[in-house]
Amino acid sequence: MKRMILTAASLVAMTSVAHAQSSVTLFGTLDTGVAFFSNQHGAQGSGNTFQLTSGNQSGDRWGLQGNEDLGAGLSAVFKLESGFNINNGALGQGQRIFGRTAMVGLSSAAYGSVTLGRQYDPLVDLLQPLTDDDTFGSAFATPGDIDNYDDSYRTNNSIKYTSPNYAGFQWSSMYALGGVPGSPSAGQTYAVAAAYNHGPFGFGVGYFHANSDNGSAATFDGLNPSADSFAIDSPAISGGFVSANSMQIIRATGDYAFGPFTVGLAYSNVAYHDYATAEGRDNSTKFNTGQAFLNYQVTPAVTLGAGYNYTKGSGNDVTASYNQFTVGADYYLSRRTDLYALAGYQKASGDTFSASTGELVTAVASMGDFGNDASTDKQAMAMIGVRHKF
Repeated sequence: MKRMILTAASLVAMTSVAHAQSSVTLFGTLDTGVAFFSNQHGAQGSGNTFQLTSGNQSGDRWGLQGNEDLGAGLSAVFKLESGFNINNGALGQGQRIFGRTAMVGLSSAAYGSVTLGRQYDPLVDLLQPLTDDDTFGSAFATPGDIDNYDDSYRTNNSIKYTSPNYAGFQWSSMYALGGVPGSPSAGQTYAVAAAYNHGPFGFGVGYFHANSDNGSAATFDGLNPSADSFAIDSPAISGGFVSANSMQIIRATGDYAFGPFTVGLAYSNVAYHDYATAEGRDNSTKFNTGQAFLNYQVTPAVTLGAGYNYTKGSGNDVTASYNQFTVGADYYLSRRTDLYALAGYQKASGDTFSASTGELVTAVASMGDFGNDASTDKQAMAMIGVRHKF
């Protein structure tokens, strides 16, 4: 009897230790604001609008993440993250329950981590922290988020490796399986990125490539022409190219902090190959983007910022260009809650392809990554909002 009692006590103790070495965390972000957009195109007409906008600095989300200590420095990890619109409760990312992230894997302090599922690509993981996206979000993003600056798009069926941090240097690679019988390359996605952060200086580079089998088998969200499956952020800017058989993104970013100031520069090249137009396929177009920002940390709680973006399209008679200016202010009331004000202006020019007709049309503006396409070549934006993290 005593032996049975001791055995039971031992099992309880072992279970308690196991629970102590594991953790599950509930987290989320709620972000909404009152916004003004000029010249917005709408189904019932076009004009200036006042509206509530969701996820302006950070996408609205809730999720669970956790880890289990397996011993010898090895842990099992998982993350489930659901995106939504706080203003109407609708699910985001094509009405997916866990559209932002759904992954599981193993992590080692000495050897890095391997994760599988629906995930961000390595360029988002390592290069985005070197931009102003983490501070001011969608307002400072590339027009239409054409280079995934604002992490609008994820990759399904992906396997990702992330290295440990070697004195400021880290790299990551990813491969996603298309799963098309008889055609292993159809729908596949692969990417690699590296970043170095040391003291006030940070620099990162990355390469991303996605195949789609002419839009029918993409693992990458940004190559999916079906609005029922996933809504492209800006039909006016990228909608005419999402039927491409393949696309690539090359990005380089860097920032430098001196005193209360942080300055950053970024470059991206996005190339769409073999997309559908009214004349057929076998077309190629590139978009080159240059960006710069300057932030001023007025106090530990107050940040001011200004940014400039220039995007230029070329190839297959595309001449569209987008000049964008943005300013922002962020005031933290506490560690979890902040108030913000954002304003911007974009001027478009040249020609691009229409998402609906596949023909060349005059380019129209679409400020940042809000997806509120304009009806003309100009658009202004201003908003104030609140964000809470838990």
